[in-house]
Amino acid sequence: MSKIQVMDHPLIQHKINYIRREEVGSKEFREIVGEIAALMCYEASRDLKLQEVKIKTPICEMNGKELSGKKLAVVPILRAGLGMVDGILKMIPAAKVGHIGLYRDPDTFEPVEYYCKLPADCDEREVFVVDPMLATGGSSVAAIQLLKEKGVEHIRFLCIIAAPEGVERMKQEHPDVALYIGALDDHLNEYKYIVPGLGDAGDRIFGTK
Repeated sequence: MSKIQVMDHPLIQHKINYIRREEVGSKEFREIVGEIAALMCYEASRDLKLQEVKIKTPICEMNGKELSGKKLAVVPILRAGLGMVDGILKMIPAAKVGHIGLYRDPDTFEPVEYYCKLPADCDEREVFVVDPMLATGGSSVAAIQLLKEKGVEHIRFLCIIAAPEGVERMKQEHPDVALYIGALDDHLNEYKYIVPGLGDAGDRIFGTK
């Protein structure tokens, strides 16, 4: 059974609502996407394991806590997923970064892989797959399948906006992957864009059309 968390944090909701506006330019859009990703990372990492360690403060020795167990990796789905990486690295600077390149065939709407570069020890890491939009679910399902084929077992998926159709497909094909969603929108239109959505996230991040 998939773990699905739709973010209800006021800051996340405020920032998502702001970048939906069509008048928001690329520079501001890109910056706020990074801020949203950092806030979502904070929520998505809530159940990471801690271990007790002895440290020395300027005053005395003490027992404190730090992250334990598996190391972390961030894997954006190119190209729009790149917009979320820096925000997550601000929260987890030691994480390694991989890249998976997929584009959507304009006729079939299915993903086509064109690039994959992952940390050599990716199968030993807790992997955060990131993409601002979960529309049909095709790209995210394909990216996660690729990771599983390379031995990755611990995967979390973070997206800023999702359509119900994409969430359902993820639940069906990868029920073991936890989904962290900034906002769950209404539906996909005939062109497979999320409604109300925010348009093409990649174009808005990079200033292209």
